[in-house]
Amino acid sequence: MTTTRRSNVAAMLRTTVLMASLTGLLVLIGALLGGPSTALMFLGIAAVLNLGAYWFSDKLAIKMSGAQPVSEQEAPGLYQMVRELTTRADLPMPRLYVIPQDQPNAFATGRNPKHSAVAVTRGIMKLLSEDELRGVVAHELAHIGNRDILIQSVAATIGGAITYLAYMLLWFGGDDESPFGLIGALALVILAPLAASLIQLSISRQREFSADATGAQITGNPESLASALLRLEEGAKAIPMQVNQASEPLYIVKPFSGKGIAGLFSTHPPIEERVRRLRQMRPALG
Repeated sequence: MTTTRRSNVAAMLRTTVLMASLTGLLVLIGALLGGPSTALMFLGIAAVLNLGAYWFSDKLAIKMSGAQPVSEQEAPGLYQMVRELTTRADLPMPRLYVIPQDQPNAFATGRNPKHSAVAVTRGIMKLLSEDELRGVVAHELAHIGNRDILIQSVAATIGGAITYLAYMLLWFGGDDESPFGLIGALALVILAPLAASLIQLSISRQREFSADATGAQITGNPESLASALLRLEEGAKAIPMQVNQASEPLYIVKPFSGKGIAGLFSTHPPIEERVRRLRQMRPALG
């Protein structure tokens, strides 16, 4: 097994553990609210939320971004590039969209490879070279092939439910017979949303690293994505972008700049670390 493949497997295992932690936290809150029967009910709620996130994630992401479908006649070069890369990645052709914003950015969405979409901003098509854009598109196709959109949508849905239910504890209280007691309930009200947020962020960062590596394998040129990431980071700092904050983890770089404490709770790994890992791949792929 190659080093890159071992890294991808390890990332998926870490993601699985984190997803299980989110679900476990949701069930724990159920136990505090009403004991074992309520915990079982919340486990069922988690399953329903997962299914809803699976089915509607692509439609919601496209709508929130304001992306518009683009035809092959309107963007022949983009279609040719995506078609070539999907062939190399053994993936079906996704639907293509253009986001009418000047910040250079892109995202992929869809519940599975057969129902997927790639959206690029107007700005990214102006800023990047063809080779750099290939690196970005390959990264987004890697998200589709790795089913990262589903993973992140489910994580966000469960995380939101945890936060909501934790605040229910604050207003309605837990089960008087719960072994956790009042102190445990109050601690969970404070800690559960924070824990859910940190787990979500860890999942998002793991999937970005994995998509970078897989995207570099698709193109065979990690430097094209490394160069693109550096230019996209500068573009995101210089050009504001109107985007629903809930969809931020989907984008290849953070649409909002975060410094200080905000940077500690980032949905994306540091660009410097992403570039470093990509450039370490050059000998293996060269």
